[in-house]
Amino acid sequence: MYEWILPSLKEVLSENQSPVVECSTAKAEQQWRVSLAATENLLLKTLATSSSHDPQGLVLAAPAPLFSHPQLAQQLQTITFTARPFNPLALMPFMMPSEVTQNINNIKTNTPHTATFQESILPLLPADPLGVEQFCLIFTDKFRLVLVLAENENGKKEFLFSFESAVVQKAWESIGARVVLTNPELFADLDVKVQNYPFVAPDYQVVIQFSQLLLQELTIPAESNPVTHTSLSCHSPTPPPKSPSRSDVELLQAFAHEVRTPLTTIRMLTRLLLKRKDLPVNVIGRLEVIDHECTEQIDRMELLFKAAELENLSQPSKFANSQLSPMCLDEILQQSIPRWQLAATRRNLTLNVVLPKQLPTVVSNPAMLDRVLTSLIENFTRSLPAGSCIQVQVIPAGDQLKLQLSPQFDCQDQSYRTTPPIRKSLGQLLMFQPETGAISLNMAATKHLFQAIGGKLIVRQRPQNGEVLTIFLPLEVRSI
Repeated sequence: MYEWILPSLKEVLSENQSPVVECSTAKAEQQWRVSLAATENLLLKTLATSSSHDPQGLVLAAPAPLFSHPQLAQQLQTITFTARPFNPLALMPFMMPSEVTQNINNIKTNTPHTATFQESILPLLPADPLGVEQFCLIFTDKFRLVLVLAENENGKKEFLFSFESAVVQKAWESIGARVVLTNPELFADLDVKVQNYPFVAPDYQVVIQFSQLLLQELTIPAESNPVTHTSLSCHSPTPPPKSPSRSDVELLQAFAHEVRTPLTTIRMLTRLLLKRKDLPVNVIGRLEVIDHECTEQIDRMELLFKAAELENLSQPSKFANSQLSPMCLDEILQQSIPRWQLAATRRNLTLNVVLPKQLPTVVSNPAMLDRVLTSLIENFTRSLPAGSCIQVQVIPAGDQLKLQLSPQFDCQDQSYRTTPPIRKSLGQLLMFQPETGAISLNMAATKHLFQAIGGKLIVRQRPQNGEVLTIFLPLEVRSI
């Protein structure tokens, strides 16, 4: 018997899979998070060869959009389902009917627009148990995938996923029936869009690739002891107590995840409002500020989460080698430098960037490099007093590219030489600056992040020059 008139996605997957071993809620939530990270990387690899500007995939998700990578934002159309207490239409009573129609039309057409998410929001009925499930259905030309995190009969969360097209189809039919209840005029067009993606057996190579990406994302405690017994339970009968540092890392992971989710929803609602044509200029400006602040904090939370994951890995170097690829640094710097200079200006600082005439191709992680560099520069600027100058110099150094950050004393407050900023440790990964109230990753965690993207960070304290940060990135080696 179904819990409601329509099956939830947990019920759909449970009916079509063997019973899963019951785990703790924390373990299920970790499985959900690492599976989403593996899925994002799988989509990036799958869609990397496409040169089309039209959407190359469809994502149905709840309760918020799940993928924020710029490339995926352009190539995926996202439809978000939300329960009525969090229905964005209810939060925007001033939205005109024409704007609701426009949201529907976003689904009916493949025409790309400039918003980061090609998004639409559809409500779920208040009594619908699907409203408390987190799920993601993905449709592409290469594969179909469904992932679900939901509570089981015992009140514990349970994670399920499937690449089987028949299971994904049943999951879509369950969601589609809800669309018929809440937005019947939309169902036919949405169903056609879903059926445009092939109903085929999953390619074993795709499944293997997903499994490899999943293993790369899994957090394996370095202090774990080999399991010497067999059991159907996820936990040993006498689990070893967690060290304080381990608990600290897990708390940071949970905090980053919980903060990112509502911020993503706020950003999505803001971008829906920005599509309106009748907003005053001052309102548009304020909405753009909200969008910018949300994006900054989302990126920051994702970086904190990744740093916590790296602390849990027994061999971070293996993770690094699996995520690297040649990339054009010039494109990233052209996008990032204006943001860095704007952030410095807000703190009454001057940021000078010195670049070579031609930037070589480096080997790094395209999805993380900009975020890690931006975080480092932001933390560096917070350590300097108002009126300071910062020089960012990029120069080739043998088979590496060197990026150096250093304060310039010709225009800097001279008191900085004798009164460096006070930094206090806050747990295993964070540091706290009492003068500004800023919380950021400590240098050890930041170095691990650079190691994960194929680089190296060196920090030097020079009596006459203050703190100087040097980043080395490997250059692409081309075979002759």
